[in-house]
Amino acid sequence: MIGDDFAELKLFITGPILLRDEVRKAALLPEYGHRDSENIKRFGSIMSNLMTIAGNPEGYTPMIFNGSGTNVLEASVRSLVSDTDKVLNVSVGAFGDLFGKLSEANGKNLISLKFPYGQAIDLKILEEALVEHKPDVVTFTHNETSTGVINDVVSVCKLIRAHGALPVVDGVSIFGGAPSTIAEARPLMYCTSTQKSLGLPAGFGIGFVGDEALKKAEGVKNRGYTTDILAQITKARLCQTLTTPNGTLGNQMCVQLDYIVNTETVAVRFKRHEEMRKIAHDWVAEMDGYELFAQDGYRSLSLTTVKTPAYMTIDRLKEVKEHMRGHGYLFDPGYGKINKELQEQGTSPIFRIGHMADIMPDMLKDYLEALRGVLSSFK
Repeated sequence: MIGDDFAELKLFITGPILLRDEVRKAALLPEYGHRDSENIKRFGSIMSNLMTIAGNPEGYTPMIFNGSGTNVLEASVRSLVSDTDKVLNVSVGAFGDLFGKLSEANGKNLISLKFPYGQAIDLKILEEALVEHKPDVVTFTHNETSTGVINDVVSVCKLIRAHGALPVVDGVSIFGGAPSTIAEARPLMYCTSTQKSLGLPAGFGIGFVGDEALKKAEGVKNRGYTTDILAQITKARLCQTLTTPNGTLGNQMCVQLDYIVNTETVAVRFKRHEEMRKIAHDWVAEMDGYELFAQDGYRSLSLTTVKTPAYMTIDRLKEVKEHMRGHGYLFDPGYGKINKELQEQGTSPIFRIGHMADIMPDMLKDYLEALRGVLSSFK
């Protein structure tokens, strides 16, 4: 029978993520019409709870886009960057690079500012770029999934606005695990998705769109259709999606967001992610030859990147992955593009520890203990 050979692994990668049993069971709830009164029973709660998790930023509307986080990132570029605008993309890793690639693929006037892997945005260097290029829009990543770096969104957005530009933020891998700071940072648009810290399957991109963004979009041509926030806003205000949603994911999202807001509570969830970051950091400190990769003071709350000893290679990390599979875990051997570049530079690769969504501290400790044993055999 199909599925009999599917492995039941505990995912400690950086997305997709481990799902709570209640979220998996919610996939069996009844289907519904997305223009029927049954829809509001799901998406009314979803929209309200999204705003609660976001900190109820005044002047913002949540929108749900069919697809992944990449879809909502592309929507932000298509809707908010005009043909005459300069867009400065600031990258601290592979997903920052992707944000820039989306501008380039859509024919935007792109300028790129790239920081070394593991480093956060340096405000002084950013300011120099803002002065030199005078961009109209600046795109950057809140939490860089490939390097484990978290940027100071509030400070970066304030600096961007101080130079007359408008910030757009990729918050795909952090939303639901730490404060979004949307209310304080005031980006034009804050983009995220379901399959990371919210603890849901992939399938929806989520955008928090400010009133200012809607005005900006009016001056942008060729916004597409599903990527057009002006087309999306009418349905979003009715707690609907522009096009037919994944009803199964809608049921799961309704159940999960209610759990986050009303059972675990947002504050407790954020605190748990802080605790798990400390557990991961303490474990790395105990591991001879291993060290934290991301810049001190800018280390993610949803994942930890680990620099390996000189004897470790990309191929050996792939072996570690298979050993951990034997223990019932899915290990993350690092982002391929970055590890390849590190290897070409003559340095050892990194691996990632996902500790987001509904992973619990004791689960993380058990995983790290198993990983300690496997890694010890590679000395």
